Amino acid sequence: MSALRPKSGILEISAYVGGKSGDGTSNVIKLSSNENPLGASPKAIAAYRDVAGALQLYPDGGAVTLREAIGARYDLDPARLVCGAGSDELLALLVRAYAGPGDEVLYSAHGFMMYRISTLAAGATPVTAPERLLTTDVDAMLAAVTTRTRIVFVANPNNPTGSYISDAEMRRLHAGLPEDVLLVIDAAYAEYVRRADYGDGNALVDEAANVVTTRTFSKIHGLAGLRLGWMYAQPEVVDVINRTRGPFNVGSPSLAAGVAAIGDVEHEARSVEHNDRWLVWLSQELTESGLVVHPSVGNFLLVTFPEEEGQDAAAASRYLESQGILARAMDGYGLGHSLRITIGTESDNRAVAKALAEFVR
Repeated sequence: MSALRPKSGILEISAYVGGKSGDGTSNVIKLSSNENPLGASPKAIAAYRDVAGALQLYPDGGAVTLREAIGARYDLDPARLVCGAGSDELLALLVRAYAGPGDEVLYSAHGFMMYRISTLAAGATPVTAPERLLTTDVDAMLAAVTTRTRIVFVANPNNPTGSYISDAEMRRLHAGLPEDVLLVIDAAYAEYVRRADYGDGNALVDEAANVVTTRTFSKIHGLAGLRLGWMYAQPEVVDVINRTRGPFNVGSPSLAAGVAAIGDVEHEARSVEHNDRWLVWLSQELTESGLVVHPSVGNFLLVTFPEEEGQDAAAASRYLESQGILARAMDGYGLGHSLRITIGTESDNRAVAKALAEFVR
């Protein structure tokens, strides 16, 4: 046996497993990874291709042009933005910078799996707070804060539940946190939300030193294959992350595609309109089939099945696969009786609705 030993926490990690994909030999309907069914912006695809002749050159290590484009789109100071290889990288950098052995990182019971993985990788202790109706419970979160808490993660909207908390509730959570605790608002699905009481957290960043928001290009912008994300924070936090991230952590094709994508508001609007229509439609269809469909403001639905063998989520998943449809099992999130189903194209949505109706019958 090797004498090499990883640091504490590493071997407690269950490696992240993404949604199932087809083997490339058949026309599988993939509804397991919350990808944009309309694909990437044609402008982003063209920008990606345009840099193919310069791949021998290092990318802009400061992502200046992309930060300026994001800043212009959302009226944010580009100097307070950091770009990363997906928001996952930025979440991990935040944990590594602000938490370690003896510290605690807090998130809700069914929060995004990467919070636990990043926490354990940093040698810190993950702590979960119970949810209320599959939604972040601010009172439970505050009750779980201790003198060892260093970071509080809130996915808003949350993956995989599809729920969210209002801007007022987020502010109440922040007001109850000590000043030395960092509140990280993971707003990966913010562009899909159409609720008057929702806030993406950027205004709260402007008001407080201990708040960070993160966003991704993987969802609404359809650039999951490029791994691109960004965060917004006060200058002190930005300085810390810039000191610890890789010097060229985002490649030139990703930077170019990101600039084009953030500027293509028409493609984003089409993606939102498509989701608004088919999220409601698929929810109604599955509900009429007798399944429990939880309210969602994202681009996916969490669907709960009976616990009886042959009618449960595992059986439903197997049946969908037999029909060439891939959904996401939720065992890793403690939701073993549920599947998460991405809103797909019109034909995808009709196919999964038909298949699940047949399964229930």
